[in-house]
Amino acid sequence: MYVYSELDQQLIDERVVQYRDQTRRFLAGEIPDEEFRILRLQNGLYIQRHAPMLRVAINYGLLSSAQLRALAKISRDYDKNYAHFTTRQNIQFNWPALEAVPDILADLAKVQMHAIQTSGSCIRSVTSDHFAGVVEGEIEDPRPWSEIIRQWAALHPEFAYLPRKFKIAVTGCEQDRAAVQVHDIGVRLARNASGETGFEVLVGGGLGRTPMIGKQIREFLPQQDLLSYLEAILRVYNLLGRRDNKYKARIKILVDALGADAFRDKVEAEWLQIKDSELKLTQAEIDRVKGYFQPPAYAADAAADTSYAAKLASERDFAVWIERNSFAHKVPGYRAVTITVKGLLKAPGDVTDAQMDAVADLADRYNFGEIRSTHEQNLVFAHVNQADLYPLWQQLTALDLARPVVGTIQDMIVCPGLDFCSLANAETLSVARQINEKFDDLDYLYELGEIKLKMSGCINACAHHHVGHIGILGVDKHGESFYQFTLGGSSTADASLGKVLGRSVPLADVADTLEKILALFVEIREEGERFIDTVRRVGNQPFKERVYAVAH
Repeated sequence: MYVYSELDQQLIDERVVQYRDQTRRFLAGEIPDEEFRILRLQNGLYIQRHAPMLRVAINYGLLSSAQLRALAKISRDYDKNYAHFTTRQNIQFNWPALEAVPDILADLAKVQMHAIQTSGSCIRSVTSDHFAGVVEGEIEDPRPWSEIIRQWAALHPEFAYLPRKFKIAVTGCEQDRAAVQVHDIGVRLARNASGETGFEVLVGGGLGRTPMIGKQIREFLPQQDLLSYLEAILRVYNLLGRRDNKYKARIKILVDALGADAFRDKVEAEWLQIKDSELKLTQAEIDRVKGYFQPPAYAADAAADTSYAAKLASERDFAVWIERNSFAHKVPGYRAVTITVKGLLKAPGDVTDAQMDAVADLADRYNFGEIRSTHEQNLVFAHVNQADLYPLWQQLTALDLARPVVGTIQDMIVCPGLDFCSLANAETLSVARQINEKFDDLDYLYELGEIKLKMSGCINACAHHHVGHIGILGVDKHGESFYQFTLGGSSTADASLGKVLGRSVPLADVADTLEKILALFVEIREEGERFIDTVRRVGNQPFKERVYAVAH
């Protein structure tokens, strides 16, 4: 993984000193609330419903075991012994004292971590594929390019006060696990007719109040031009994006208003002015960054192991876990493993300090000291020798981190909702528990097949409900929580926005409504169909009739 240079380290060390003084002056009454609000947001600090919340950057989801141990210690020393992994691959602490945040940032800096640009109207931390570098069919590992973008975007003086927040995702393969089509900028590695590797560039995707799928504005961009082209996009947006209405300030609104062709023309014109500037990437710089993302020292004889096959044949629970929670690896004898940070009675994405410490130890033992966070609020070990899979499973099971539910409705993505977030309109965590308790039969979940269930507590869509196969949006009606269902969304290569099923239902009816939807799916699906396939084939109407008993 990338190791900070002296300049990188100096940057975050100086930011800690700067923010410590800003906090001191605020607490002394020398900085007014509104001015300090901007300063704390630049350092990842929100004021939530009950306490401050600090969002820490995990750029493109990559952590070392030392960093995870540091996060565990922070949760013990400054929080309530747990932390929360988000859908942007970051981690949040929900209970830090405002005056303690400079100390937390100082502890983070010791392990090359920070909270810079995890909030505010700036370029947020870059996200990528959690299986990057290990999957067959990948054009190229997207993480070096994510790191190159991170370095360009970090404290970029021209883009510190954009019209609104700005999110970039990078993927290296056709099966998109980075949701590039619903980001402000999506970057997809591509090859041109000559076999050269470059990028397809998408702009104007996003969810929230006005969900949109991104538009392609560049079919192929040469590698050396990546930063200059991104800079051109940001300049056009910074100049023309609306600042009079925060609900219309995202780049997706600008692209939609101008049209993709007109927006492209403006970007291309701006790019011509800067493409041959110092922003042009040299091969030496590309190779330098790629050097930090070399494959680990895989065992040459890993595929010769026979214990793995024997355990698969004799241990049914282990075999189920392998089927549900592991992923094929491009190196023979290895698999990637998803560690499920989902429990029946806890919030999706929540992990305790003890679990973090234990996972760090397991990463050192079985995964070259590396951990990855995912968009699904889980963790990944990407390089597990098949001989180590059985002991790893046993130890993860003891930690309650091996529930074999990946891809099922119990692997749902859920934002913290009204329990924590000051923006939320409705509860989410109690609804998630309601769903988990009703659908606790794993055999039934496996029969249903892949279903991406995503639930947000407000229109900001932090849980990406618009692109869930089944999306649930909490809304407030006269002080009570109600829930609107959408069907048919996807954030992968076949990206689509879900369509509203009908009127919202009260909190007590959410699991029963979901049961009706799933029961009809079982009745009408064709051989081999996933839930989303059935919805796309028949539309919402049959499900609407079942849920609301609407006559033809």
